[in-house]
This record gives sequence, C-alpha cells and structure tokens, in this order.
Amino acid sequence: MLAAINYLEVLKSASVIELAVLALLVAASAWSWALIALKLRQLNKARSESVGFLDTFWKSSRLDAIYQAAQSLEGSPLSKVFRAGYEELSKLAQHKGQGESAMSDKLGGIENVERALHRASTQELTQLESRISFLGTIGSAAPFVGLFGTVMGILGAFNEIAEKGNATIATVAAPIGNALLATAAGLFAAIPAVVAYNSFVSRIRVFDTEMANFSADFLNIVKRHFFK
Repeated sequence: MLAAINYLEVLKSASVIELAVLALLVAASAWSWALIALKLRQLNKARSESVGFLDTFWKSSRLDAIYQAAQSLEGSPLSKVFRAGYEELSKLAQHKGQGESAMSDKLGGIENVERALHRASTQELTQLESRISFLGTIGSAAPFVGLFGTVMGILGAFNEIAEKGNATIATVAAPIGNALLATAAGLFAAIPAVVAYNSFVSRIRVFDTEMANFSADFLNIVKRHFFK
C-alpha cells in the first residue's frame, strides 16, 4: 500500500525555484480550467442556438421573419452570418427601390452579399477561436516547466548530498521524490489543457464547415429569388 504524501512537508523543504515553478503551474492550471469552462459554455450555447436557427431557417418562407428570430440568437454563429447577409441584401433592395441603377451594376449585386457572408463567417470563427491558443500553450509548455522544476530540485538535492557526504538511499530518496512533484504538477496542468484544446479545435472546425455550407445555401436562395 502506498504511503500518503505529506505535501506540506514537501513544500517546506522545496527550494525557491521549485516553489516558483509550482506556483506558476497552479496558476496556469486554474486559469486553463476557468477558460475550459468558459469555452464549453460558449460552444454549447452556439450549438444549441444554431440547431434552433437552422430549424427556423428551413421551415420559414420569409427572410424578414427569419431575421427577426435570428436577432434573439446571439450565441449562434450561423444566425449572425445570416443577419450579415440579410442586412446587405436589404441595402441592395433599398437602393433598387429608390430608383437607382441595377443592383448588379451599382453595388456589385450578389458579390456584395457574398462578401458580407464571408466577412461575418471570418469574424465568428475568430471569436470562437479566441483564447484557446492559451490551452495549446499550457498543454505544450507545462510539462517542460515542471521538468525544469524537477531538474533544479534534483541538482539542489545532489549538491546538499555532496556537502554532507552522505549518499545513502534514505538521504537521496526524499529530496528527489520531492523534486518530482514539479513534473507531476506540470502533467496535471498539461493533460486537461491538451484534451480540451483538441476537443475545441474539432468543434470549431465543424462550425467553420457549417458556416461555409450555410453561406452557399443562402447565396443560392438569394440568386434564385432576387437576382433572376
């Protein structure tokens, strides 16, 4: 049966460098968990509202009714892409209604709507990806930070052993074991961050594909009904 680790004694015997490394890793782990919770909430809300928006979009026969429904779905990237395209289409229709030259000649017609959709998609993708790079950084750097703390702890332990001239297992095991705590802390911070980062990147790729597909579908509808 493994003996329980007295973490208080480990911290008391740790060097300044080891304590600094542990404090850094604890702070990074706390921040990464907070960020994981925040991004989970954002992506779950985006998924649920996007499902609702697509249901409204394909069931409704009027773009203005869809636009009204989309205004209440602030968490859905698809609703924001639609709103950007609809608002640009409304501007074009307004210019045409005022007796100005043809939409395709005056304002670029369908190309303006396409640019608005692309711009909105890019903006939504940037928002979805915001701050997840921090998780990737923690996942890749934390083990090395922990290893640095372990190496410095082992060096300090061997220096102390050299000064005392006593190199038995009893004197070596405790300080080296304490030094390995930094590596464990680095892995504790890195593993959840890596798992969350990969999961978020995968989910964001799905949103990117959905926005591209929706933009293509919306453009086809606009071409059929407004640019005959």
